[in-house]
Amino acid sequence: MKYHPIDSKLFVKNRKKFMAQMKPKSIAVFNANDIYPIGADSTLPFEQDRDLFYLSGADQEETILVLFPDALDPKHKEVLFVRETNAHIAIWEGEKLTKEAATKVSGIQTIYWLTDFDKVFFDLMTEAETIYFNTNEHYRQAVETQTREDRFVIKCKKEYPAHTYAKSNPILQKIRGVKEPEEIEIMQTACDITEKGFKRVLGFVKPGVFEYEIEAEFLHEFVRNRSKGFAYSPIIASGNNANVLHYLENNKECKDGDLILMDLAAEYANYSSDMTRTIPVNGRFTQRQRAVYDAVLRVKDMATSMLVPGTLWAEYHKEVGKLMTAELLGLGLLDKADVQNENPDWPAYKKYFMHGTSHHIGLNTHDYGALKTPMEANMVFTVEPGIYIPEEGFGIRLEDDVVIKESGAPFNLMRNIPILAEEIEEWMNS
Repeated sequence: MKYHPIDSKLFVKNRKKFMAQMKPKSIAVFNANDIYPIGADSTLPFEQDRDLFYLSGADQEETILVLFPDALDPKHKEVLFVRETNAHIAIWEGEKLTKEAATKVSGIQTIYWLTDFDKVFFDLMTEAETIYFNTNEHYRQAVETQTREDRFVIKCKKEYPAHTYAKSNPILQKIRGVKEPEEIEIMQTACDITEKGFKRVLGFVKPGVFEYEIEAEFLHEFVRNRSKGFAYSPIIASGNNANVLHYLENNKECKDGDLILMDLAAEYANYSSDMTRTIPVNGRFTQRQRAVYDAVLRVKDMATSMLVPGTLWAEYHKEVGKLMTAELLGLGLLDKADVQNENPDWPAYKKYFMHGTSHHIGLNTHDYGALKTPMEANMVFTVEPGIYIPEEGFGIRLEDDVVIKESGAPFNLMRNIPILAEEIEEWMNS
């Protein structure tokens, strides 16, 4: 792995939080992700299942974590199964976890080779009454591929039909949403790497560069700072491309007078950062661009101040909508009649700001976390309002990642990344 080792104490704490909410005589199983094929002998780069990583720190394929707090044998309260390595694997694929290394990474004392899983698991299931399955229940999930976890669930239900089934996800939604100090430190590193990439690009952009050249500059800076690369597919949208919310082509020339909306950020140690900045290709905002930019920034700053313990996510978005409505009226994009006659299910401001303002961020860019209960300290949210004006040929979005504090304003993990219009111009023209 490119990242520095993470102290296993984090994963020990995470497992304790999960096991504390398990039912009596229950067992929970977490499978690694598959390595996905793309044709012939080619595969996508391996990405570990984030729940397994959160609970074990094991960043290797063909890994299984079993948690069984009520196991009769104390050594089976936490068990990690890893792929046994050999000389052939070492030559072709490189070093894999030994049992000793797996313990050091995870803090789990009982390590078995994966070939022992069926035998050991059968023995544990004779003691258990309930099994927790790790199904994906994220509110944005739209998975069509059968996963390793899916196959395990099918197999387990067939082989152990008399057991009761439960869901790991409600527990994970609760505990993963509130970050440990170590997690916030890792996310700060991801944001710091993103900062380096953005400052590099501010000195690179000029009329005539292509969007993909900007992408390459970011990737270079990210990888040289121990990141695998982008935390999600990068959006580098110049001109009217910014009005396509999930623009991914990144293949157009950046022209004099246009703006570039850049929604991209670095990952570090499997944790995401998530940044959006909008900059002028020629280094100077026009008067109209600046007016819209400052309006978006004001909404972002006011929305950020609302992220405090006790805030309800749904109500927060309604309040942000009111802030945006006021700004759109001031910009002449809406008039009073638009607001008075709006559809409550699709308010007038949605014509120019059609997405949400904040989501949890962590091991996933759109991370697990409670959304129907009040916000808590140490949750980490994005703040990303935008105004999109196709008829004027540009769109502006600004986004930072912030930590909710026990009291006072949220802590901005991207506080050192230039965002004021005059800062952007100064960096681009220095």
